[in-house]
Amino acid sequence: MSDEVVDPVEAGVRGGDVGLAHRAACAVTAYRDGDRAPLAALVSALTPLLWRTVRSQGVDAERAEDIVQNVWLTLVRDIDTIREPHATLQWLLVTARRAAWRAVRRMREDQVRQDHDSEAAERLSAPDDEAPEALVARDERDRVLWQHVRDLPARCRELLSLVAMVSRPDYAVVSRTLGIPVGSIGPTRGRCLAKLRLALSSDPSWS
Repeated sequence: MSDEVVDPVEAGVRGGDVGLAHRAACAVTAYRDGDRAPLAALVSALTPLLWRTVRSQGVDAERAEDIVQNVWLTLVRDIDTIREPHATLQWLLVTARRAAWRAVRRMREDQVRQDHDSEAAERLSAPDDEAPEALVARDERDRVLWQHVRDLPARCRELLSLVAMVSRPDYAVVSRTLGIPVGSIGPTRGRCLAKLRLALSSDPSWS
């Protein structure tokens, strides 16, 4: 038998997700018992993976670092409340992706507000030719669109909100979040969009 000492986290990495999930569970248990070394090793091993996961959703590098740090801080803060340590790895990945989605949504909302502010400034500084009419028409169109979105079934609203907020949505995470098979996400999304198009085309106020 070899006397070589193998780092448990590195062994988990080589062993794949199953090994990582086991090491994450052991790290949580050890931390609760007062041994912080396994969790520190887990942080070093998994931080690059979490960072790449967040970046893949369209988050910039600096913001991705903040998100990953907050994920670890949240884990440590709530570590005594974890009932299933073996779900720790999945929790880390899902939490990182959801935080990335929220960050991307906030960035897009900020960009929309900035665009609206710029458009408003341009309208104020430009001649009055049709600007008020165009603004009213656009606001009315947006109102009608979002009214029909709100009228969709809850599952459609949830699905569209998840897949529409990122350029490359992770269908595995969407599946776990909504409890639907990965293979059903695309067809369900298509049916939801078809319902929205039908509702809009039947609304005389939509043009």
